[in-house]
Order: sequence, then C-alpha cells, then structure tokens
Amino acid sequence: MTPETKYDLAITGGGLAGLSLAILQAKAGKSVVLFEKNTYPFHRVCGEYISLESWDFLESLGLPLSQMNLPIIKNLQVTSPSGTSLEAPLDLGGFGISRYKLDFELAKIAKNLGVKVLESTKVNDIRKTETQFEVYTEKEVYLSKMAVGSFGKRSNLDVDWKRPFITKNRTSLNQYVGVKYHIKTDFPKDKIALHNFSDGYCGISAIEDDLYCLCYMTTKANLKKSDNSIALMEDKILSKNPFLREIFKNSEKVWPQPEVISQISFEKKGQFEKEIPLLGDASGMIAPLCGNGMSMAFHGAYLLNDLLESVENLQENYPKRWNHEFSTRLQVGRTVQSLFGNPVMTDILIRSMKFAPSFLQLIIKNTHGKKIGKI
Repeated sequence: MTPETKYDLAITGGGLAGLSLAILQAKAGKSVVLFEKNTYPFHRVCGEYISLESWDFLESLGLPLSQMNLPIIKNLQVTSPSGTSLEAPLDLGGFGISRYKLDFELAKIAKNLGVKVLESTKVNDIRKTETQFEVYTEKEVYLSKMAVGSFGKRSNLDVDWKRPFITKNRTSLNQYVGVKYHIKTDFPKDKIALHNFSDGYCGISAIEDDLYCLCYMTTKANLKKSDNSIALMEDKILSKNPFLREIFKNSEKVWPQPEVISQISFEKKGQFEKEIPLLGDASGMIAPLCGNGMSMAFHGAYLLNDLLESVENLQENYPKRWNHEFSTRLQVGRTVQSLFGNPVMTDILIRSMKFAPSFLQLIIKNTHGKKIGKI
C-alpha cells in the first residue's frame, strides 16, 4: 500500500457485525478494508442459533439461506439444575448455522464485492487526525475517511484504550467463561434447550451437517473450584442437571478440545471511543441466555450503515439510535441473567413459568426485535 491510498471505511474485526457492515458499504460503492486477526474459516465461542428476524437481511447480503438446508427451530426447553423442565413454542423461531460456516460465507461475499479483507492481521491502534483515521497494524498504517471498531467481546484495543468495562472492579457481570463444542447426538432439530446449572447455563441446538452446537457459560469461580479443569467441571457441576448428564454421556464430541473464551463482560459499554463508532459486541453484549446476540450484530450493522451517510451527526445520532433499539433488550438480558444460576431460584422460576407461560413469552418478546430493515 502506498501512503496515498485511502479507503472510505476501515473496519477492525471481521465478525458478523463487521462483515455485514463491510458488505453493505461495498454495495453502496464504498472502498472498504477489513482487518481480522484470525484466518477464515475458524470457530468462535458462540451459541449458534439465530432469530428468524435476521433471515431476510442475510439473504439480502447475498447469503442463500433458503438453499442451505438449515434446521429451523420452533420450540424452546428450559431446565433447572434439579431437572425441572419447561417447554414452550417460539413464536418467531430461529435457525441454526455454525459461526465457522457463517463467517466464512460472509467473508467470501465481502471479498467478491471488492472489500479488502486482511486476515491474520492484528490492529494495534486506531487514531483520529483532523482529516482522516489511521489504522496501525504490526506491519503497516492504513488510512481511511472513517473507521469502525467491531472487535468482539474483549480485545487488545479495549485494554489499551482503558475502556471503562475493562477497568471496572470484578462484579457478577464481568467474570464469565464461555465453552463451546460441536457434537453428534440424538436431539430434536426443531428445538433449542437451555439447561441451567449452578452459576451457569448450557444451550444445545442443531446446526448444519447433522451436528449440534453445545455452548455454555459459567463463572470463573466454578472453573477454579474444579481445579481449572473443564472436564472436571462438566462432570462435577454441569452434570448435576440430569439433562446435561445425559447429553455428556450420550454425545460424541467432534473436536478433542473445546473452544474457550474468558473474561467475558456484560457491563454497559459505550458506542464511541476516541471518536470511533463501535459495533457488535464491542458496543454492548446481551446475555447468551436470551439467544439474540447474533441478530443484534446484524441490526447494529444495518443501523450504523444507515447513519454513515450523515457523518457530521454520527456521534450524536448513533448512540441515540443504538440505545433506542437495544437498551431495553440489554437491560432485560441482565435481569434474566441475574435471576438464573442459583439452583433454588432457577427451579422456582421455571416452576412459576409453567403456571404463567405469558411471562416467558414476555421475556422472549423483550429480548428480540423486529425484522431488520424495520428498525
């Protein structure tokens, strides 16, 4: 790259939000460079269920979901650590697809549209000058008219910039560990289950190729109590839930070791840092228990793309629109997360919801949105 080369947009982070924004901007005729520290395809810790509110949007990006024979999920099961079970229909429903496949396919679409996708490229800093943005990688500096941060749950930039959620004291909202497997098992393809255990919960749902995503979140304290052994934690803590015990006993793990991520935080985050708009998990995370994080990433990309044409009002309008769309979802997600995890409380809640199913439907309604394009 020569010093004279300047992109219209530089995106740091090639997850769902970053890739979606790159595709939208490329379709609008903008020159886009996207930085991803990994190499596609690769696995991410993520519950691989997407609300059907995102189906039409993904197809509009160029992803032929209708031709991919993906499992459509219409039913929900929630269990307590003791095995109390509640089942309910999902009015909107969702579908299953692995991040391994989804990110890879979106990256291919972006590349075909002319986006310069720089894989295995770590961004060390992003700086705003009077006339442009400068993106610093280990080898080079890239110039752009606009820069967006879409670098996930916790990155080196979050730490270097000393973002408030990084420097905050340890709380119940910022000490989580996520673990994910792909498994082969016998489980209804039209159902997603959320199995609670002491200080955590585990989701299972179908994805492509007759596989299932098994992903759980728990506290660092649970792992520490298990001598920092994931296998021991699954045996001694997760398997106290009889449904999870059955899954671990009768499933075949496709990978020898799971994908693991630590230091996950659900604290509030800002939508700007150093005059750089933030997108996806970098701007705020909903509790995975709500099952809507990926759709939020797509909604966020659509929203920011809509605002990028009026850059002069971006710093005022983007947080306002973002909070209008997502603040209620996030608050409900934090509340739901705080209610689950305690074995006695979880059992009482699930038993109560059996007699008041409208409460569960209300939670689902308040953690999901409208079809993208109707924000």
